[in-house]
Amino acid sequence: MYMHKLTQTVITGHDKAVVQTKAGKVRGAIVEGRYIFRGIKYADAERFHLPHDVQPWEGVKEALVYGYNSCQLTTGLAHDEPYVPHYLWPENEHCQYLNIWTGTLDKNAKKPVMFWFHGGGWSGGSAVELYAYDGENLSEYGDVVVVNLNHRLGVLGYLDLSNYGEEYKYSGVAGLGDLVWALKWVKENIEAFGGDPDNVTIMGQSGGGDKVLSMLQTPAADGLFHKAVMQSGGARLNFDPKAGENNRDFADYVVRNLKLTKETIKEIETIDWYDFSAAVIKAIWQFRQDGKTPPMWSPVVDNDYYFGNPANKGWREESLDIPMIIGCNLGEGAHKAAFDLPQSKNLYTDEEAEAMIREKFGDRTEALIEAFKKAYPDHRIIDILFTDIGQRPGLIQFCKDRARHAKAPVYEYLFAFESDWEGGTTAWHNAEEPFMFHNARYLESAFVPEASDKMEDAMTSAWVSFAKTGCPDNPLIPEWKPVEGEGDASNTMILDRNLRLVTDHDKELMAAFPPPGPRVFSFNSIGFTGADLEL
Repeated sequence: MYMHKLTQTVITGHDKAVVQTKAGKVRGAIVEGRYIFRGIKYADAERFHLPHDVQPWEGVKEALVYGYNSCQLTTGLAHDEPYVPHYLWPENEHCQYLNIWTGTLDKNAKKPVMFWFHGGGWSGGSAVELYAYDGENLSEYGDVVVVNLNHRLGVLGYLDLSNYGEEYKYSGVAGLGDLVWALKWVKENIEAFGGDPDNVTIMGQSGGGDKVLSMLQTPAADGLFHKAVMQSGGARLNFDPKAGENNRDFADYVVRNLKLTKETIKEIETIDWYDFSAAVIKAIWQFRQDGKTPPMWSPVVDNDYYFGNPANKGWREESLDIPMIIGCNLGEGAHKAAFDLPQSKNLYTDEEAEAMIREKFGDRTEALIEAFKKAYPDHRIIDILFTDIGQRPGLIQFCKDRARHAKAPVYEYLFAFESDWEGGTTAWHNAEEPFMFHNARYLESAFVPEASDKMEDAMTSAWVSFAKTGCPDNPLIPEWKPVEGEGDASNTMILDRNLRLVTDHDKELMAAFPPPGPRVFSFNSIGFTGADLEL
């Protein structure tokens, strides 16, 4: 179903692509002259504890196969497959593995390092979940070192057991600690893979964007990265101060289901994953039965290891000299409304589109159409139905807030490139990833002859330029001015067939939409309640 790269020349051997790391030697593969290392163990960890260094080894460890994904409460299933092709992989709670793509093993090469945090919130996904995440083309096109990682997710990474003793003080940030430890590993080892430990850019999309933000608010990560990119995630100005309290309350339910006490709590570290996860799923059902909302599994704000959303806690002074790229996509999740239409959205006339807009937005229709035409003159008005208003308004405020406080520039973008898939699809959540990874040619939904080649060259070049210099400017895009810290104006680079820098292009459009309603999350999409579990 999906386009794949042509068969490539792969070289392996006991004396090929061998690198000495701090803990021991690893052996990767040489693919078309480039080096790929898969499944390098960057840390070990006991359940509900912060990670620590791996034990040194003798000989050479193979780094030819991806490492385990984190265990999750429900079986990972491919979804939205035509738009976001998935690659599933085995799970294990000992999942601290990273992958590296590089063009050289010269310790003196000092190539910029582009470090990717995968999406999936804080409870799903993996470093290899999406085809778009493959770092080979980005590494080659940009002449950079690309790294991504797996880390503990969900209940394994963020169950707050701090009420059960000092040794579990950091159980609610254990998965966050994995991210820090992976960056620490890069600091100590990436030189041997041709990378510059003093020029590391962290990047992430959706939940990965939130992870990037978390690093800015985590003292243990200070000095381990130097630039940051947040794509369709994390850029919001809200915070639930009761989230930690809710998590600790939920932990009590889990502990009771396991028939443990404060005196026997240590046993929670060795209970079989199946039995443990069953206790968690039952606790979710019990929590709901008691009128409570289960945790969304994100790092617990303890004002020690992790300081939380800057809107609530303020930006940490130590993070203010980090340049940033922040942005989202025109459609995000809203594009899925097109699935309910009996035909491609672009087969409707403007008159038919206006009638559909009026049915949904009533007397706001004229203002919406006028504002949309001004904001996106190259798009048809039917795209009003698929324009995201869940992320964009908060992102604009977030960028302004960061620009007011930061000592380094903030560059804002909006990805609006329409795919030809199904007769035309508004840029969806994840749609930009194949382009910044320079993989658009290998994904059917992203590939548009000539247009997608131009788009991925421009976007990859911008991200690579930012990684190298802290500024995304390059010959393939217009001058990209940063967000102004003072005043109301907001500069945004529109990443579309017509690349352009605009100022407040969608201010009137966002004001014309009705306020977005509350975001509703479903913990378990397969509908299992856990009510029938006997523990």
